[in-house]
Amino acid sequence: MFHPLFAYMPMFFNFGYLLFIAPAIILSMIAQFWLRHAYAKAMQQAAPLSGAAAARHILDSAGLQDVQIEQIGGQLSDHYDPSSRVLRLSPDVYSERTAAAVGIAAHEAGHAIQHAHHYFPLIIRNVAVPAASIGSRFSFILLFIGLIFSFQPLLWAGIALFSCVVFFQLINLPVEFDASSRARGILIEMNIVPDDEMPAVRSMLNAAAMTYVAATLQSLLTLIYYIMMAQRRN
Repeated sequence: MFHPLFAYMPMFFNFGYLLFIAPAIILSMIAQFWLRHAYAKAMQQAAPLSGAAAARHILDSAGLQDVQIEQIGGQLSDHYDPSSRVLRLSPDVYSERTAAAVGIAAHEAGHAIQHAHHYFPLIIRNVAVPAASIGSRFSFILLFIGLIFSFQPLLWAGIALFSCVVFFQLINLPVEFDASSRARGILIEMNIVPDDEMPAVRSMLNAAAMTYVAATLQSLLTLIYYIMMAQRRN
């Protein structure tokens, strides 16, 4: 949801900064390449159900008949909205009968199941959303003003707001990994994806999880860089 690194790069764009976050950039590139390759491969493998039908079957089996499924625009824009209890799937995932479609649908259904079972990291993540949203929008402003005027309280306030974004991404990792784990187990248990096609689904879900790891590492290294910069200014 929040990928703040590149929003802050214009102000701090320098060779030292790039070197500092280079591991995160490399990991992000690898994860994106892996995801595109795994998604394309899984899209070529047929499944007995469409993504929407698989999600409906999974939700109903979990006693979540009240969770609605809607189609939305975009690609890989799939998500579960806990506030309205709606699972939203992109067109390819909603209607296609492929291993990729049912894998993604099962992952998002996993979030709905987490919500219904009061999965603790998900509760913390949802509570952290407002603070992370504010931090993503306003930490740059405070950091910029604090640097321009060499005003330490504003600089540290900006760092504190940015920390909310980092916290959100850290707590989001177990949520995403658990949803993928649930998806793999459900697909096998319900025989939605044959055993010989599960490696493609596993690869796709693992690659998607790695993109979250890369984004979190980017934000964490950026936060450390900001703290080091503030200490030098001090």
